[in-house]
Amino acid sequence: MSDPYLPPDDIVRLRDTAVEQGLTDPTLRRLLFEGILPKYRGSLPLLAAPGPQVQSDLNEMNRVERLIDGTVPLAVWLRNAADQLTDAAARDLVLGALDRVVRDAAGEPDVAPDVPTGETKEEIVFRDDTVPFAFLGGGALAGASVARVKVLPYEGGALLQPVALPHNGTGWLIAPELLVTNHHVVNARKRTAEERRVADPADLLLQAQGSRSRFDYVGEDDPDAEEARASGLVAWDEGLDYAVLRLTGTPPRPCLRVATEPLAVSADTPVAVNIIQHPGGEPKRIALRNNLVFEADERDVRYFTDTRGGSSGSPVLTDDWTVVALHRGTRRVSDVSFQGKSTAFVNVGTQLSAVMGHLRENFPEVHAEITAAQSALTRPQEV
Repeated sequence: MSDPYLPPDDIVRLRDTAVEQGLTDPTLRRLLFEGILPKYRGSLPLLAAPGPQVQSDLNEMNRVERLIDGTVPLAVWLRNAADQLTDAAARDLVLGALDRVVRDAAGEPDVAPDVPTGETKEEIVFRDDTVPFAFLGGGALAGASVARVKVLPYEGGALLQPVALPHNGTGWLIAPELLVTNHHVVNARKRTAEERRVADPADLLLQAQGSRSRFDYVGEDDPDAEEARASGLVAWDEGLDYAVLRLTGTPPRPCLRVATEPLAVSADTPVAVNIIQHPGGEPKRIALRNNLVFEADERDVRYFTDTRGGSSGSPVLTDDWTVVALHRGTRRVSDVSFQGKSTAFVNVGTQLSAVMGHLRENFPEVHAEITAAQSALTRPQEV
């Protein structure tokens, strides 16, 4: 049995919030479990009283790391619950719990330094946010380079026992045979209450080689669909949270252009970014709206967007479809005003220039292969 995601006090607060907000209505239970395997839902104990039923459901899900399809039932339940809430305080409490569960389930490392919570942003007005129509075609082409990644955990050279459940992530091509994702996606370990477990190097290699990347997952899941396999893990860094896998036997696909300089932003010159992702291991989605960068340094880019577990490893792209960052984590902050919202998600990605610098210093052959592939790409269209 897995370590619980949330402490008992948090479960009690969630139960009390559910009771106060009417989520204990038995007619809503099926809605709250939407997206969770029916077989698992049917295995949960049924109680006569609505309040104890919700607490029982939460307690049971809190002890389950993930299901056979890779979903985390507690995260799905919390997301469904948040969608039903209109009270701001109740929604903040549920979203805060969801944020912790998603980060821990993905084994996402802490993102530092903390974003100041007292920051206030002016609303952007009188700015032309239109882009050329060719922007849409460029996005479709970029999306062909993005894949859902599934990784099975190994321990001691064998699949983790008693059941090795898949960890979901997103990856993308930086060169014809090289796929980039997060280190914590390939690590395939839940973050415990004390620390994030790191796989043994031999197991990390087995996990990379056993990974499966599906590039054309845009609709119904097909268990027989072709998936790219990896022959090895050729570069990685836990601190920058990146990993580069070499794929084998895959049909030719375009690779994404990457930035060679750090993305810089200023308060009076906002930068829009777009994230192509496989949230929750689901079909490909793209975040286009309310997705402005508000802060960047030599290592990190911070931006407002919508992402979920499974979005780790996604490319963060500017409007000319150049990758400027590797999405790695999400934080919620209070007292930040963004387009009329008193709270907002702050997402964090690693600057691609920092990744390329690390590759140049530590994996020169991989860096040379990427540089050669990048030099063959056409110049990005101005937007």
